[in-house]
Amino acid sequence: MSYLPLFIKADQKKCLIIGGGEVVSRKLPSLIKANLRITIVSPSINDDIKLQIKQNKDIKHISREFEKSDISDQFIIIVASSDNKVNIEATKIAKHKKILVNMAEDAKEGDTLLPSIVDRDPIKIAISSGSASPILTRLLKNKLETLIPFYFSDLANIMMEYRSKVKERFKKILDRRTFWENFLEGPISEMVLSGQEEKARDALDEALKNKNEQKKMGEVYLVGSGPGDPELLSFKALRLMQKADVVVYDRLVSEPIMNLIRKEAKKIYVGKQKADHSMPQESINELLARLAMEGKKVLRLKGGDPFIFGRGGEEIESLINDNIPFQIVPGITAASGCSSYAGIPLTHRDYSQACVFVTGHLKDGTVNLNWNMLAHENQTLVFYMGLHGSKVICSELIKHGLDKDTPAALITQGTTKKQKVYLSDLENLPDMIMSNKIEPPTLLIIGKIVNLHKKLRWFNPLADLNNNFL
Repeated sequence: MSYLPLFIKADQKKCLIIGGGEVVSRKLPSLIKANLRITIVSPSINDDIKLQIKQNKDIKHISREFEKSDISDQFIIIVASSDNKVNIEATKIAKHKKILVNMAEDAKEGDTLLPSIVDRDPIKIAISSGSASPILTRLLKNKLETLIPFYFSDLANIMMEYRSKVKERFKKILDRRTFWENFLEGPISEMVLSGQEEKARDALDEALKNKNEQKKMGEVYLVGSGPGDPELLSFKALRLMQKADVVVYDRLVSEPIMNLIRKEAKKIYVGKQKADHSMPQESINELLARLAMEGKKVLRLKGGDPFIFGRGGEEIESLINDNIPFQIVPGITAASGCSSYAGIPLTHRDYSQACVFVTGHLKDGTVNLNWNMLAHENQTLVFYMGLHGSKVICSELIKHGLDKDTPAALITQGTTKKQKVYLSDLENLPDMIMSNKIEPPTLLIIGKIVNLHKKLRWFNPLADLNNNFL
């Protein structure tokens, strides 16, 4: 059966719906959004339809069985009664009167299909399998939803708003096309997609005032890649990873995540580890600025979240000083990701009423912290980069009041297939680290909350380290 994909202006056209069950509940929102004049004929309607009617008072509900006279001058009829005889009869009448009809139970009997819609109004994408596989259609819709940014509608609206201004500024079609292509590929469109509409309008106005061709400015995307599992990436992070010309990445970005970067992108490693910095931080700041000034879209990819012990603030300060456009995409920080995958809640009413994130490695290489504040029961301590300072951390916490038997968990390569969870206590943790020759990346969690690991653990890609369990 052949169908013609077609968009029709449905504003205020009459729509009759026969039925009041789940099928009608699913179809009703898109019909409402098309601004149809809707009448529902059904002896009863479910609670969801009642709610939609309450929220859209223009919808008329006739509480009775379908009658032949209900079909008159409608634009389209949706047949979704629980009585198949009613459905067949209504479909025949509608076809005879040359009224468009959608039959929910048997799409082939009708002459229209209501597609799955990806809605970024005024951009709409309609998807249909011709009734062959609604499940496949739904999966495809879900896939497209992840690929198309939420603010795409704002992008389309701004382009519509500036269409006449651009036409006035550029008399030749080719020049207008070039302008819009540069807009869509440059930092102004990213302003829109990140919710900065007014800033984007100011930039567009400035671009239209300029009589001379400006040197194309690039942009920096400061993106958190999360703790390692690629499925924990945000939609926005993945979109920018596919858009970048150059990727400046850290040591803690996992290989599966690196494999998601656009293949043509140049990759520059600037990772740091104890006593081995491939590039000083000041040089990284200069590199980001230089690449952006060359007109490149620069992805600054960091493990975890860039603003939690990730020096993201330092890099952004430098970009601001050079007037370079940038945007920030948060990532799931290691504390949240690793604790969740280890089955260790960071807070719990019965165990921990506070959580403190702490760096175990300061700028001068020391571990000099407010131990009096940290050494409290009923709170969770999470140490980033605490592996090499674990001996000092444990001894100072005990010295300042924490019980030597306080549970501690050391998580290595959290959220990945190589994740391991080592359990100990404050007194024995340093010796356990030495005996197991544990290497970074690690995350240290201290507190009574660690005792829940045995009960709540769910992600266990490797064999349990039973000898280390409390």
